[in-house]
Amino acid sequence: MYQDYKNVELVKPGGLELKDRLVGVQRVTKVTKGGRAFGFSAIVVVGDENGVVGQGLGKSKEVAEAISKAVEDAKKNLVRIPINNGTLPHEQKGKYGGARVFLKPASAGTGVIAGGAVRAVLEAVGVHNVLSKSQGSSNPHNVVKATFDALLQLRSPEMVAKQRGISLDKVFNG
Repeated sequence: MYQDYKNVELVKPGGLELKDRLVGVQRVTKVTKGGRAFGFSAIVVVGDENGVVGQGLGKSKEVAEAISKAVEDAKKNLVRIPINNGTLPHEQKGKYGGARVFLKPASAGTGVIAGGAVRAVLEAVGVHNVLSKSQGSSNPHNVVKATFDALLQLRSPEMVAKQRGISLDKVFNG
């Protein structure tokens, strides 16, 4: 799922205090010759509010079962995101399908300026001060994936120094 990103660190769920956030539940209908068969699709974000986050999708005939399946799926897709003093290291854009998300670091005390699906992902990852803009599609599935796209492209100053083969001082002063 995350093979397109160079800096992704996959995380095992063992020993983490994960909190789950329900982003959305949709009722889906399958029309058959015998009538309509109803089911549910749930999208959930889990995170330890300290840089580890994952998202999952679950489907079932029952709402509770769909949510529990989504939580299990999310725990299989955990990644570590670099966070700097409760905010992001730099601005980043993400896109998925028709959804576009723009994330911008903010000073302390700003709060999470984000709506819906973007807010759920940012709070689960542990970002406390950020500005965001969601454009295009408001489909929660695509907005969550676009937010993940932006987060997975983030690089900490340490990562930048390591990739360039220079010291941390040169990243900022040089």
